[in-house]
Amino acid sequence: MSKEYILVINPGSTSTKVAIFKEEANVIQKDLSHSPEELDKYTKITDQFEYRKDIIVHWMKEEGYELSDLKAVVGRGGLLKPMPSGTYRVTDAMIKDLKIGVQGEHASNLGGILAKNIADMARVDAYIVDPVAVDEFEDIARISGMPQIKRRSLVHALNIKAVAYRVAREMNKNVSDLNMVMAHLGGGISIAPLKWGKIIDVNNANEMGPFSPERTGGLPVGDFVKLCFSGEFTLAEMKKKISGKGGLVAYLGTNDAREVEKMIAKGDRRAKLIYEAMGYQIAKEIGAMATVLEGKVDAIVLTGGIAYSKILTEYIKEHVEFIAPVILQPGEDEMIALNEGINRVLYGMANAKIYEDEVK
Repeated sequence: MSKEYILVINPGSTSTKVAIFKEEANVIQKDLSHSPEELDKYTKITDQFEYRKDIIVHWMKEEGYELSDLKAVVGRGGLLKPMPSGTYRVTDAMIKDLKIGVQGEHASNLGGILAKNIADMARVDAYIVDPVAVDEFEDIARISGMPQIKRRSLVHALNIKAVAYRVAREMNKNVSDLNMVMAHLGGGISIAPLKWGKIIDVNNANEMGPFSPERTGGLPVGDFVKLCFSGEFTLAEMKKKISGKGGLVAYLGTNDAREVEKMIAKGDRRAKLIYEAMGYQIAKEIGAMATVLEGKVDAIVLTGGIAYSKILTEYIKEHVEFIAPVILQPGEDEMIALNEGINRVLYGMANAKIYEDEVK
């Protein structure tokens, strides 16, 4: 076989999604599950790379593919240092920061490590695309109001950028010629103004902006401080309250928007209020980000898993379509987004970036 395939690797906390692409076609995809008992053997997430690598290579062989069939390997980007958007060649400096976890430990940190290890075996290059650490903020967006705390860019960059490219193509435009407000609606919610294709601001989906299925978003800070010092909760419990047990989970006991819609269909007025409140806060954040673009907005794009919800998207649309046309791009296919990112480099539409030359 000739070198015509791309291996895409997307590590999650309890599984590793893998796919083999030929140009734009997803030839085969698999979700490789990892048992808690197996993962508990490792102290750090990045210690799992040898275990996960062996499973990926074994899967390829089972499906009839050899390492020699690959022309590139691309992995999900992790919590690296702040960096511009783009497709990056995995370097030793990047691997070092992924292993250290310079902005925290996360399963996505394994993406670049696994890609590089397997690519070295195949004698090809390894890449990552638009990690959550993408930072294209203008300096004014970093100011928080408290000198000890800086606003950070942590964003669903992979899906936001991939969808922005698709929308631009559908509009027969270059993404660099457009201003858009992108709303990624998932377990966490990122709402970002794209100025000529760059993410110049965003709410940190873990701590700010609208509440989401499992996160509180921004809170009345005085009351939150009092709760922190009430003695009722530990630091770990408070962290879980704002990310994991906040939002819809806290109010309605579920992080599944489909379950909430079932409650609403049965006449649950409280569920309707909470669900609309989430939409209300999303719409407010979209409006705020439109001001960052000085009202010059070509499109508002709703994407992510919850963008499938007609109830929610119609509610948001009613509140924001006076700003700009609202475009629905529901879903989040990270495997396609990763493949698109590497193809932009392989087919000469973009240059691969070098991490150590770009980090802030």
